[in-house]
Amino acid sequence: MNGKQSNTSTDKKKQGLNTFGGVFTPSILTILGVIMYLRFGWVVGNVGLIGTLIIVTISTSITFLTSLSIASIATNQTVKTGGAYYMISRSLGIESGGAIGISLYIAQTLSVALYTLGFAESFASIFPALNETAVGLIVTLLIGIVAMISADVAIKTQFFILAAIAISLISLIFGSPLENTSIEMWGAPKSQSEGFWKVFAVFFPAVTGIMAGVNMSGDLKNPGKSIPKGTFMAVGAGYLIYMLLPIILAGRADADTLIADPLIMRKISFWGDAILLGVWGATLSSALGSILGAPRVLQALARDRVLPKFMRFLGKGEKGTDNPRIGTIFSLVIALLAVYFGKLDLIAPILTMFFLTTYGVLNISSAIENFLGNPSFRPKFKVSWVFSLLGAIGCIAVMMLINALATFVAMLFVVLVFFWIERRQLKTHWGDVRQGLWMSLVRAGLMKIKRSEDPKNWYPHLMILSGAPTKRWHLIALSNAFVRSKGLMTVASIVPSGTMNLERQQSLEKNIREFLLNKGIVGLVRVVSAPDPFEGGIRLAEVYGLGNLYPNTFVLGDTLEESHLDRYAAMVTKIHEAKRNLLIVRDNEAQNFGDFKQIDIWWAGLKGNGALMLVLGHLMSKSHDWRRAKITIKFVANETSAADDATKNLDHMIANMRIDMKKEIILANGRSFYDILQESSAQSDLVFLGLKAPDGNYREYLKTFRAKTANLPTTIYVLAGETIDFSKVLT
Repeated sequence: MNGKQSNTSTDKKKQGLNTFGGVFTPSILTILGVIMYLRFGWVVGNVGLIGTLIIVTISTSITFLTSLSIASIATNQTVKTGGAYYMISRSLGIESGGAIGISLYIAQTLSVALYTLGFAESFASIFPALNETAVGLIVTLLIGIVAMISADVAIKTQFFILAAIAISLISLIFGSPLENTSIEMWGAPKSQSEGFWKVFAVFFPAVTGIMAGVNMSGDLKNPGKSIPKGTFMAVGAGYLIYMLLPIILAGRADADTLIADPLIMRKISFWGDAILLGVWGATLSSALGSILGAPRVLQALARDRVLPKFMRFLGKGEKGTDNPRIGTIFSLVIALLAVYFGKLDLIAPILTMFFLTTYGVLNISSAIENFLGNPSFRPKFKVSWVFSLLGAIGCIAVMMLINALATFVAMLFVVLVFFWIERRQLKTHWGDVRQGLWMSLVRAGLMKIKRSEDPKNWYPHLMILSGAPTKRWHLIALSNAFVRSKGLMTVASIVPSGTMNLERQQSLEKNIREFLLNKGIVGLVRVVSAPDPFEGGIRLAEVYGLGNLYPNTFVLGDTLEESHLDRYAAMVTKIHEAKRNLLIVRDNEAQNFGDFKQIDIWWAGLKGNGALMLVLGHLMSKSHDWRRAKITIKFVANETSAADDATKNLDHMIANMRIDMKKEIILANGRSFYDILQESSAQSDLVFLGLKAPDGNYREYLKTFRAKTANLPTTIYVLAGETIDFSKVLT
């Protein structure tokens, strides 16, 4: 068994591509492309020799920084089929990787059409009797057939193309000037030339070919070694050639000629037609590199279940070689359709944006991994996170310089795909850097949270003693209305001591968490054991939390058993002594929350419970269910003068706090508060009432208070425990 696996592994290694053929060749052929042949003279003519050398250096620096990031990631993991997609998804997660992977696949597939159309245009200019579209379709089909035969055959084909480009460059070196001319140091007069950054934007795509080699990761003998080495070789060779060519061009023609004639290289070369071979070779090699890379990205996306279910067949590979023949046919059909319609001018800038977006995200991945310093991130090729961050900034800056609108379109597409994948909640068998990132952020946040209370930054952090969530769902629904994804909430269940081990605890927490997520509730979950629920509530008040981050408000249901009232009152007292706020919810089972239209807050002043009830009412009015509710602050006055004073005070308070609440002043006229309460709030959907602080006989107080408010709609008894001044939360 072991011997068989070893032989299979050895055979696979023998079949893999090496650094030169698998990475360097496709990368350098994509770098030395159409822009070098048809636009380099225009660049020199506009900004001169010095300006061109600066542009080449800045552009290559961004590519080099990205290469460093690629080398760092590639030497930390086994890079399988998918290249950049594989690296990003294993670092930033399936959502980010999928969004970039789909964008990259589209860009590479349409690039095939873009390059073959470029070939057809130049070919038809030499042979005008030929139809450009027909030439493009035939060439695209031939390139697709070569790619389907095998990656090895395609790479061997690229060697001939590389030879044609080398011959064209040698011919250019041994050429001669058009006329006697001095080197164009500064280019055309400013009145005639394009701006530096516009020229930079035109040239930059010439150095964005390094992904061609990365995308062959699944076909390499040793991706961890070949990807960094081959990429650096291609970037270095490209830089040397791009620094030499401007010197030749500037010394053989004046600025006006360089700008006016796209094929100026043909005229100043020793053998002019060699330049045509180079142009054709460049377009064909770029198209071949794209048709090799695109299906492999598609294959990886399908295997990771990023693509919809009906497209999973695209993940199949040939037996033995794993060559994505089905994916190649699929990509070829898309490319042929694009060539047939042949109107890619509008989307060409967006394609460049997709490539640059990929570079930028690769740099971000490397920067985060290096910055966090996770124990699992131990690359053989170490890069400072500063360099990766500079690469990311450079990519974003260049995108904006090339085409701000295309940048926006590309980023919008990536964001939409990201959220589409996120909504599907794909589960992966690998970890990613996000967990470490959140851990670092949480740690930094915890260290910054101060013990001192700050009313201006108060948020509810709720501890919900719900038991089984299905039995007291109203507590969770109500708490979610207060939190609104701004504060925190923990759903706690207390099970009898001796009935739970660690494995069962984790299983229960997982089940509750999944139940909440299915209901659209985002919160923490805690299952604890205790002799009874009341002792469990006290323990949670004493020990639950992390540093200075702990629940500031406990939410619990009312007890229906009088025999439990002693322990219930003791729990309320202990939670209050721990300086936690308490919300006791007495649910009217027949009515529940009614129509979510009317909330009554029975107010006795800003001190103590009054201000907290206003804060809670305000938070509730911002939730989805209660957004249309009318909130009324109700105050009982024993005489007219007190009513007048209360009216003025409430008007001033509502205006000063900028809260959307109404007031209602009720004269007692000899009636008891509880009679007024039952009559005034009978038709409400939710009632807020304040509780007095615990004393020596709190059991009897709770028993009496419950009895006098028993017939009300769903009611929240509020007991402020924090020393914070809640009136300042709303001012």
